[in-house]
Amino acid sequence: MTIKADLAHNVRDARFDLFLGLANWSLFLDHIPDNFVNWITIRNFGFSGAADAFVFVIGYTVSLSYAGIMLERGTLVGVTRVIKRAWQLYAAYIVLFAIYIVTIGDVASRYAAPDLFYQFNIAGLVDQPIRTIGHGLLLQSRALNLDVLQLCVLLMGCFPVVLWLMLRRPGFTMAGSVALYFAARHFGWNLASYPDGTWYFNPFCWQLLFVFGAWCALEGSRKNWSFLKSPVLLYFGIAYLILAFVMTMAGRIPEFGNMFPSWLFDAFNPNDKENLAPYRVLNFVVIAFFVTRFMSRDWRGLQWQSFQPLIICGQQSLSVFCVGVFLSFAARLALVTGSGSLLVQLSVSGFGIAIMTLVARYITWSKQQDQALQGRVFRKPSLEVPDRTMLASDHR
Repeated sequence: MTIKADLAHNVRDARFDLFLGLANWSLFLDHIPDNFVNWITIRNFGFSGAADAFVFVIGYTVSLSYAGIMLERGTLVGVTRVIKRAWQLYAAYIVLFAIYIVTIGDVASRYAAPDLFYQFNIAGLVDQPIRTIGHGLLLQSRALNLDVLQLCVLLMGCFPVVLWLMLRRPGFTMAGSVALYFAARHFGWNLASYPDGTWYFNPFCWQLLFVFGAWCALEGSRKNWSFLKSPVLLYFGIAYLILAFVMTMAGRIPEFGNMFPSWLFDAFNPNDKENLAPYRVLNFVVIAFFVTRFMSRDWRGLQWQSFQPLIICGQQSLSVFCVGVFLSFAARLALVTGSGSLLVQLSVSGFGIAIMTLVARYITWSKQQDQALQGRVFRKPSLEVPDRTMLASDHR
């Protein structure tokens, strides 16, 4: 199978929209502290979490979207399309960052709660607002809950080089990504943030999942992975997921953690999220293995109405993610200023997910109207593919 044929075969895989939507919902819930509902999110059942799935799916989907452009229209056109999308992501980050700090500043002054600046990692606004904003524009901010988008901006900006290499030497590119990952972990490489510290998601390490997603899209799916059907791998995967769940619970519940020897407990706790610990990578790979083995591309469940809110949030995930950041802040404020009861936690969580879904549905409907209008103006059907992912489309 050629790369072009493989691209055509995979472009409508709704599984990735489903899991991208699930990652968006999980990130929203995880960003609300002291919320009982976030105990149901991915991070509580193993070493990896929503961010791992988010980065992998983005790498997969952008490869499917831009590899075809680079192959059919040339490297220059492909690079400019990727850079255009990276710029759109950066613009979204800047707008989100600006509104975010203004909102937090206003709430902090209204409720006489200066601690909010420290809770959301923007304390520099009090003493050095200009420098803090300037470093934020340079992606050196540690503003709480914006780090995933900050990581995506950088990865997308570097993606033209990765894609060019992946189309020519996929194995070499994947090996280089693995080498960079282990080198960064060994030598402690990371990017600096302001006023001190480093990036919460070390890009030298997290690029591994992004490149792995691109490799799976362009090369991995063309291989004959018959050995994946081996029962040995199945049993290993089940055993590893059980270990991941037990060790995660041990880290969450001190009394439970005390039941294990220190050498075993300390090997997995605290969970090294910043540098993407190898056991996190393996946990995600095992989950991907089970999804690939038991959920086919034409699985009937993808047509179930119960999954449609998740799928549509995955199709419009940039907007959904941005809305989720503000909703998580509003939910946090509601819990702090209110009773914080279980009913309030359930209400703010459910209300936030409902708003995210409505926003995704409106954007989808709006794009459909624009395409219909364009078709009437030019008297021919539109040949453009609707935006199915957070990063993949240049069409608005």
